[in-house]
Amino acid sequence: NLGLYDDLNEAEANGNWTPQEKALHEARLKAKAKRRLRKSSSRDSTRDSLSEPLSGEPGTDPHSPKGKTHSNDRKSRTGKGRGLPKKGGAGGKGVWGAAGMVYEMEEPDSKDPNYDESAQGDTIYATVVPELEEGELEKAVNPIVQEYFEHGDTREVEMLLKELNLGPRKYEFSSLALSLSLEGKASHRELTSRLLSDLIGKVLTESDMARAFHKTLQELPDLILDTPEAPQMLGQFIARAIADHALPMNFLNRYKGKVDCDHARAALDRASVLLSMKREMVRLDNVWGVGGGQRPVKHLIKEMNLLLKEYLVSGELSEAEHCLRDLEVPHFHHELVYEAIVMVLESNGETAIQMMVKLLQAFWKSGLITLDQMNRGFQRVYDELPEICLDVPLAHSIMEAFVDVCYQEAVITAQLRDACPSRGRKRFVSEGDGGIVKN
Repeated sequence: NLGLYDDLNEAEANGNWTPQEKALHEARLKAKAKRRLRKSSSRDSTRDSLSEPLSGEPGTDPHSPKGKTHSNDRKSRTGKGRGLPKKGGAGGKGVWGAAGMVYEMEEPDSKDPNYDESAQGDTIYATVVPELEEGELEKAVNPIVQEYFEHGDTREVEMLLKELNLGPRKYEFSSLALSLSLEGKASHRELTSRLLSDLIGKVLTESDMARAFHKTLQELPDLILDTPEAPQMLGQFIARAIADHALPMNFLNRYKGKVDCDHARAALDRASVLLSMKREMVRLDNVWGVGGGQRPVKHLIKEMNLLLKEYLVSGELSEAEHCLRDLEVPHFHHELVYEAIVMVLESNGETAIQMMVKLLQAFWKSGLITLDQMNRGFQRVYDELPEICLDVPLAHSIMEAFVDVCYQEAVITAQLRDACPSRGRKRFVSEGDGGIVKN
């Protein structure tokens, strides 16, 4: 070969190349150029320049192993770099990182699309109750207070209030309860005072209670339209709340010389007088009196007798009805019927009969005295009529006349009228009977 190359160089110098020598020389140059390109690792060279055939060179065979591009080859195909794998061998599909890499425990991200809530352990669900608006608060609180006036259970009210989201307007519950109790009975006001005392520290605070009473003081001009005694009642509420430690002790001092409303001033003066009395704690516990069902029976009988006597003197049905409602003993109204009939039997006058029939008729029509209470009152008199006759000999005849008038005025039923006992008449011995007793 060396001898052949020397002959080619000599022929080239003389210009006497044969065609075979010229083709061999060109192949030699091409092989030399390829070796130089293969050894070069310049960063500026591109694969395109390598793939383009030189002038007169046939194209590269795509089926050649050298011309194929392997898809799993991790070397850079851009022609740049040192030909090392991407990311140090830690990149690519299905690769979990470089060899020897240790992963730390990562906290799950709730915003991750692949976040699985059930796989994170026990999940605690909390019920979110929306805060009540002003109109919704009144609609939700009124039934609670009205039902409390019936059952009197403060624990149930506490549970119901905790289920509601009153927000910063918790004090409005106390003001609404005060307004409703002012329009109700004395027993309702007593229950309201107990409720406010029991809710302190559990649902309401002293500041909430102070805001409630302040709001009620501002609403007094409107409350007296329905309840003229509202200032005095509110003063009793304030005194009772201070005695029960539901209001701060300095509540009254905040308003000294700062009240322009006459009604609010009257309420505060009433509270101040009650608190300044001796043994105020004992007195304020019964500031609303004793409830109807808790009063002694003798006291109720005495009140009913006084009611009937005042009615016979004045003849005012509305006042008698108001006094009977204030007693709050609908289960004991049969005693009023009994006392009214006994009073008629002892009076021996037509005026008493007509007035008592008018009174019972008014109570019957208004529903104040029920059918059961009316029947029980009359039946008690029927049963005790023999004993009454010992003091009132004409009790039977007076009773028959009274029952007939009551039936005519639709106060009693025909069955109750027929149940009235009548004394049998006996004809004793007379001069013309020959000593024979005739019935």
